[in-house]
Amino acid sequence: MASHNHQGDSPPPSSSVSDDWRRRILIPTILAGVAGGGFGLVSKHRKVHGLANISASYATNFAIVTGCYCGAREFVTATRKTGPDDLLNSAIAGFGTGAILGRLQGGQFGAYRYSLIFAVVGTAVDFTALKLRPKLRHISESMFDKRSSLKLPEWSPIQVLDDEALAAKRAREEKLYGQRKTLSKEES
Repeated sequence: MASHNHQGDSPPPSSSVSDDWRRRILIPTILAGVAGGGFGLVSKHRKVHGLANISASYATNFAIVTGCYCGAREFVTATRKTGPDDLLNSAIAGFGTGAILGRLQGGQFGAYRYSLIFAVVGTAVDFTALKLRPKLRHISESMFDKRSSLKLPEWSPIQVLDDEALAAKRAREEKLYGQRKTLSKEES
């Protein structure tokens, strides 16, 4: 029986693992649920089943499918020991997820059909995300400053002033207030 020393034999789990899990499974699942709810809002079935019911149904189904696909993709990535940017992982995960969910939905023929659809759509979405990631990172860097707060554009009438600029603004306001006060005395 081996006893484990709590002072460094095994490093604590890294927070980057949980961040990766959130970024690659949780966030896409939540976004798919929101998109599913949006599709439910414009569905032709909303009058028959009710807007709330059909939106909740679409959101749930989109989230389940996306969660299964993203989880399978992470499982394939860990099993094959490749990086998260390998599109073959996406194809294998889409094929497996489609086969399982298709079998539940439509029997053996559904498994074939869904596995091909999921493999193609999942790989296409991952490919698009890989191509858009640098552009989205550039946009987010231009929108946020180093403290992760929203950075206002230069043309915005709302400006955050530092101490020096704030003191200059107060001096201008006091000068204008004084001028306005002398004008009102001259008029009376």
